[in-house]
Amino acid sequence: MSSTADRPPIIYVNNAATTWPKPPEVLEAVRQSLALPVFGSGRTTGSQGEDYVTLAREAVASLLAADPPEHVVFTQNATDSLNLLIRGFLAEKEAGCHVLTTELDHNSVLRPLHELERQGRIRLTVLPFEDGSVHPDTVEAAITPDTRLMVTTHGSNVLGLVQDVSRIGEVLHDHGVSFIVDGAQTAGHIPINLRDLPVDAYAFTGHKGLFGIAGTGGFYLRDPESVAPVRYGGTGTDSFSLFQPREMPERFESGTHNYPGLAALAAGVNYIASIGVAAIAEKAERQTGFIIGELTKEPNITVYNEHPSLPIISFNIWGIENDDVGFILARAYGVVARTGLHCAPLLHRAIDGGVGSVRLSLSWFTTDEECRITARAIREIARNADS
Repeated sequence: MSSTADRPPIIYVNNAATTWPKPPEVLEAVRQSLALPVFGSGRTTGSQGEDYVTLAREAVASLLAADPPEHVVFTQNATDSLNLLIRGFLAEKEAGCHVLTTELDHNSVLRPLHELERQGRIRLTVLPFEDGSVHPDTVEAAITPDTRLMVTTHGSNVLGLVQDVSRIGEVLHDHGVSFIVDGAQTAGHIPINLRDLPVDAYAFTGHKGLFGIAGTGGFYLRDPESVAPVRYGGTGTDSFSLFQPREMPERFESGTHNYPGLAALAAGVNYIASIGVAAIAEKAERQTGFIIGELTKEPNITVYNEHPSLPIISFNIWGIENDDVGFILARAYGVVARTGLHCAPLLHRAIDGGVGSVRLSLSWFTTDEECRITARAIREIARNADS
């Protein structure tokens, strides 16, 4: 029976699911948030603790150039944000109105929209992609007089490509269509300026590229009056009123916040700011390019996008199931990746017939040596499969 000492050290390349390790500053922020009483405006008379909600809100607003900070709303995660935004944007729209999304999208977008279609609330069009993204002309051609909303991903969690949401947003706004962008894979990885991007709402998660912990996320909302709240409750403000406050962010934030999570989020975002998003993106591009260059040397490895804009690499070794490749990587080499459909079934149906893929996803903490070991391991598995 082998002991843990016999196992190879962990090389973690599943950061598109959740980042690991976390910066030491994040772990310390969580410890401090649990060691001392929490200060919450309207919820405590103490002033000895940190106001983690405000710290996190200001940090996220600064990183994403989201003005004003009060328009940054905190939720449980990106999935929660997208559900609230989709239902909120459509709450007062006519039944059966037209909504657009894409084959690139994650089930966090596809499932809420398909459920609304099943209920007869919307008519849904799923747009195809070409070369890893949806062309703005494809979007424009799909718009009808009753199109009210488009929801799509900023960066694909499978192909690692970043969509031209700026041009897509311009096309949509020219036709009076609202635009929700899923930024789960882009926040923290590439520079984002919501001051200039023509989007109506941008959803993010805390535990991926922002280096926070699970259970945090949120969205930026340009015009709060365009979205109806769909969750109600205590806010610590205007408590005599039996109706939800209209002010931001209380309009969309009810109940007790995840204070340790927001302490971690503030620390994670500040850590990113201390490095610079451009430096993070530059390192990711170099390391991703190296791994892809190594994998494409093997004729039986298919890399589904050889030029990703995000540190995401999806591939298959023909002759071996992707789940088996993942198992061998973990057990024999200590490489923790992810396999399967990655919650993007329509994308995989388009690129690999729905069999899924092995996905590698890097972070700032991924070392060059880990990249070399990972690439060498995959090439060895491929050669053995071909022999």
